[in-house]
Amino acid sequence: MYKGKLITFEGIDGSGKTTQINLLKKYLLEIGRDIVVLREPGGTAIGEKIREILLDKKNNIVPSAEALLYAASRAELVKEVIIPSLNDGKIVILDRFVDSSIVYQGYARGLGVEVVEEINSIAIDGLVPDLTVYLDIKPKDTLMRIDRRKDKDRLEIEDAEFHEKVYEGYMKLIKSKPGRYFIVDATHDIYYIQKVIIDEVSKII
Repeated sequence: MYKGKLITFEGIDGSGKTTQINLLKKYLLEIGRDIVVLREPGGTAIGEKIREILLDKKNNIVPSAEALLYAASRAELVKEVIIPSLNDGKIVILDRFVDSSIVYQGYARGLGVEVVEEINSIAIDGLVPDLTVYLDIKPKDTLMRIDRRKDKDRLEIEDAEFHEKVYEGYMKLIKSKPGRYFIVDATHDIYYIQKVIIDEVSKII
């Protein structure tokens, strides 16, 4: 349908997504590929304002409003940036997509998967990633990483129980859609993980 490819990265907070996205970006630029790197929420003027609201730890947001705000940011990003980039033949690398909403709001916040999928059906406009990389690591191994961060956001300061629910949500989601995710053991060395991801990306580009 599109000339380009959409690669999304998923994982619990502290799983190493940012590191691996930056390494993949470096590799793809070195081999001369035209890429766009984006994050959720954000990526557009409106999306970045929504991001400020969502991640500000001073804000207490009810789960339904949280899910709707994520979907609003996503709708802007999909229609304003992602689809045009894919139509131009670019490789789009996206830090989180609808899977995150299903897990964080659907499972961890208790809204229900079907509710979150319905909210996002308009936002994603039928868009499905060509590859979703899931960095698999348990919360007990990431909480120390998060604790070392100086300026934690509203989700990062959630308690251990919340992060456990997020992890369990990812496990249930992956089990419900076998074959949809490329699962990488995120406890390995950074550069080993990079190689594994590059090998998989090379299959689709």
